[in-house]
Amino acid sequence: MYVCGITPYDTTHLGHAFTYTFFDTLRRYLASKKYKVNYTQNVTDIDDDILRKAKEEHRDWRELGQFWTDHFLNDMKALNIAMPTHYVKATDSIPTIIEIVKKLVDEKIAYVKEGNVYFRVAKDPEYGKLSHYNPSQMLLLSKERGANPDDPNKENPLDFILWQRSQPDEPSWKSPWGRGRPGWHIECSAMVYQYLGEQIDIHGGGRDLIYPHHESEIAQSEYFTGKKPYVHYWMHTSMLMYQGEKMSKSLGNLIMVSDLLNNYSANAIRYLLLSHHYRAPWEFTYEQLDDAEKNVKLIEKVLQCHSREDGHPEQKISKEIPKQFGAALEDDMNTPEALKLVNHIAQKLLRHPQPLLQNNMKQMLEVLGFAL
Repeated sequence: MYVCGITPYDTTHLGHAFTYTFFDTLRRYLASKKYKVNYTQNVTDIDDDILRKAKEEHRDWRELGQFWTDHFLNDMKALNIAMPTHYVKATDSIPTIIEIVKKLVDEKIAYVKEGNVYFRVAKDPEYGKLSHYNPSQMLLLSKERGANPDDPNKENPLDFILWQRSQPDEPSWKSPWGRGRPGWHIECSAMVYQYLGEQIDIHGGGRDLIYPHHESEIAQSEYFTGKKPYVHYWMHTSMLMYQGEKMSKSLGNLIMVSDLLNNYSANAIRYLLLSHHYRAPWEFTYEQLDDAEKNVKLIEKVLQCHSREDGHPEQKISKEIPKQFGAALEDDMNTPEALKLVNHIAQKLLRHPQPLLQNNMKQMLEVLGFAL
């Protein structure tokens, strides 16, 4: 499993936590089903945004990236999100990036112009098979999401950059095309190939990455590997809204995990995030978080109750509960339904403490990633 990580040039927010809490829960569930999960997550530590921010703040780009990476990891640790098997920086994969780009150039899938290397979208008749956008939609989104369709070096406005020539004051690495740095999309393809291989089972990230990022990843990876299917299952988390708009750095309407932790428990924040289906957009309110805290306190209370041994009824109940819990998560990771079941059990335990039922609930909460 590979999940696109952060670009560490600024603080991370609840929208990021929604994505990484979900994939942490997916990983835990797969592990509970006896799968061995090799989970890789990246850090895009070289990027236009990082270089721009470093200039604005008169900081070294590496120091800036490390500062915000550490901040992010502290937030994730607070939410009981386990570290991936591999947590890797894009700059550690430069040789692999150059290897992939060189093969694409040699096979005429990519071309070199003015020290830049571009992927020829016209060579790939399947480009767009993930997003299903038409070329007009792609052009609009390219402009919104950091690409430059008006680049005069491009043969086609939709061609995307694999390697770009660095400016004199920018970091650079040696390459067959001159000193430069990688494009955004190629970084993830290289890290997938380096740490997981030519094909992977699950690739995840936020829904806003479908185009151009994941669409371009598919194209370059599949042409590099001789058209082997790149990913078996794509999973995208939906957008988190706040005050009627998408939560984003550009709009400044951010809710920070570190701020919430001043007034709410980590379990309550995790509960709130998992109470929404990963593919459904939703709007954050403090009222929801207040309700989540109440539910968490009830759960903690019933787990501390002294159990009463009362024989047969609980034996029957305890066999059905794991089936219902598994059915919820097998249904496209329906974590809201799984939490409803947890609440239902908590209400039962409040009236009649039962040891097997308590154990059932503990096991479910561990799969959902709560720190008990």
